[in-house]
Formats: sequence, C-alpha cells, structure tokens
Amino acid sequence: MTTHVDQHITETSGLSKVWNVAEFAKRYRLDPQEENRLLKLLGPFASEQELLMNASRTPLYR
Repeated sequence: MTTHVDQHITETSGLSKVWNVAEFAKRYRLDPQEENRLLKLLGPFASEQELLMNASRTPLYR
C-alpha cells in the first residue's frame, strides 16, 4: 500500500533539532558532571528531545 506525502507538510513539521551536548550544557547551565554523564550516555550529538528527557539540574536553593 502506498500513500502520498506532501512535501510542504514534511518541511514545516518540526524535525528534531540536533544539539552538540557541550553547547546544550552551556545553554542550560548544567554542571560538568552532568555534561560528562550526557556525553557518555548519548555521545557528542543528540536530539533536543533526548537531551531534555535525560538532563537533570541540581536545584538551586537559597
């Protein structure tokens, strides 16, 4: 069975953005230990969804 896929729909539907793990860690202010954990877990590049689901920041209490 074949289906027609409209090219305009696929271009505008947000494809997952791929991040450099080091840049992601800087942007989200992750500590070096968390950055290293993500690098070991996902490698040097990962999708935004993977990074957001696996990253954890320590809470900043006053």
